[in-house]
Amino acid sequence: MQIRTGDTFDPRVIALLDYHVTAARAQTAPGSAHALDLAGLRASDVAFWTGWDGETLVATGALKALSGTQGEVKSMHTLQTTRRRGYGGQMLRHIISEARARGLRRLSLETGSWDYFKPAHALYQAHGFVPCGPFAGYVEDPNSLYLTLDLTAG
Repeated sequence: MQIRTGDTFDPRVIALLDYHVTAARAQTAPGSAHALDLAGLRASDVAFWTGWDGETLVATGALKALSGTQGEVKSMHTLQTTRRRGYGGQMLRHIISEARARGLRRLSLETGSWDYFKPAHALYQAHGFVPCGPFAGYVEDPNSLYLTLDLTAG
């Protein structure tokens, strides 16, 4: 997979992100979905990437700066028909590497707690993320799972 800076004006990217947001919201209780929309991904504090297998868009991922030391993983999504091929892991490793290169000390994320999100839980935990409490304005929510990674460890 080739990872590129994401183009939020590319119709293929817009379509995959629209699917991601729609699917996540359909699997989450009202008020508990926190996926960024296109405007959010275009914000100056967000770096956004796309993953490509040839000319096929297969993954997206973003890093939102929360402070000078903490970032948040956002918009992680893998095309449904290409799952279980390692693209999500590649994108997550890219985001972790970028966070370290930017001098961040902690990388956190929020994802759904429902069964639909279990593959994501497994992916994040396989990369060293551990449960944590709400961060950066999130609140306790039984529909959310909060995870964090200490970028200074090992």
